[in-house]
Amino acid sequence: MAAYELELDTPTDSGVTDADVTLNYVEIIETVISSLQEDQSAMVSHTDGGYIWKFKYGSVEVFVQLPGLSEDDDLAVWASVLKLPVQNEAGLLRKLMEMNWSSTFEARFAIFDDQIVVCAKRALAGLSPAEISRNITIVATIADDNDEALQAEFG
Repeated sequence: MAAYELELDTPTDSGVTDADVTLNYVEIIETVISSLQEDQSAMVSHTDGGYIWKFKYGSVEVFVQLPGLSEDDDLAVWASVLKLPVQNEAGLLRKLMEMNWSSTFEARFAIFDDQIVVCAKRALAGLSPAEISRNITIVATIADDNDEALQAEFG
């Protein structure tokens, strides 16, 4: 099974340009999620507002949002690791800022909806299947690797 599907417009000359290649973002995302999910936990919601997937990875739930399919749209990935408020909030924020610098790659810790989340956001323009896979995998892994320790220390 291919990780992505290419729809190629056959040009009249022998060259194929980047404009001739359209990635199937939905299929790529679903392939990545199917490789990471546990216990067939993946769910998807498709509305006029786009797609949102949720799946279980280790001890966290990971969300992937694709509001549209144009190059102007963004791929967003996030997973909650800690509910707010917490003990020693200043210490937590300092630790997260240090981790953002040293160990989160393209992802980052942030506050969303009274929760500490690991997140990544990327425009679809120029986004490759490998980058989609990397963003989803990094968020899931960093969240799963840190949620229990952060909850124990600050929860």
